[in-house]
Amino acid sequence: MTPARRPIRSRSNAAIQSLAARLARSSLTPNQVSGASVVFACVGAVALLFPGHWLTMLVAIAGIQLRLLCNVLDGLVAVEGGKKSALGSLYNEFPDRIADTVLLVAAGYGAGWPIVGWCAALLAALTAYVRVFGGSLGLEQQFIGPMAKQHRMAVLCGGCLICIGEVAAGRVPNGLHLALVLIAIGSAATCVTRTRAIARSLGGRK
Repeated sequence: MTPARRPIRSRSNAAIQSLAARLARSSLTPNQVSGASVVFACVGAVALLFPGHWLTMLVAIAGIQLRLLCNVLDGLVAVEGGKKSALGSLYNEFPDRIADTVLLVAAGYGAGWPIVGWCAALLAALTAYVRVFGGSLGLEQQFIGPMAKQHRMAVLCGGCLICIGEVAAGRVPNGLHLALVLIAIGSAATCVTRTRAIARSLGGRK
């Protein structure tokens, strides 16, 4: 499979690079950092089950953002820190799928729409499957959207912020409903765009 690394702007952030350098000098491994992303996602998922309080929504946002931070740091520690391992590719993918699933499914149950949550989680996993499948064909893996991982998490955080505003206004929080619908539709569109990109690449081969 063609090796691939998701383009992330925050890798060039000085503070993140400094933190990654400290982690690289510690006894922590990149795989442990990847595993920590699942822990933070689970914390965020528990908070998402209770969208009716502003504090739980802040905890959810923190859990999501710390999950994403771990996703940046594990690659920096592995590559720039010189701590690559034989299991690195495995830990690069599986924790992401677990984190996406627990967050989206929890959001579905918190919103009272469990089926939509499961649907969003399934479509999110499918976007990764299409990307990796393209790599298995020897093609460059496509991280294009419109609802790639960072976009899904941004929309979910946006839904939490809407819930905070709704709670403050004394209204029933519906922000997670909107976020889940956008994520599900956007993920389906992402599957289509990535599949088309694979088809174009295959068609252009001689």
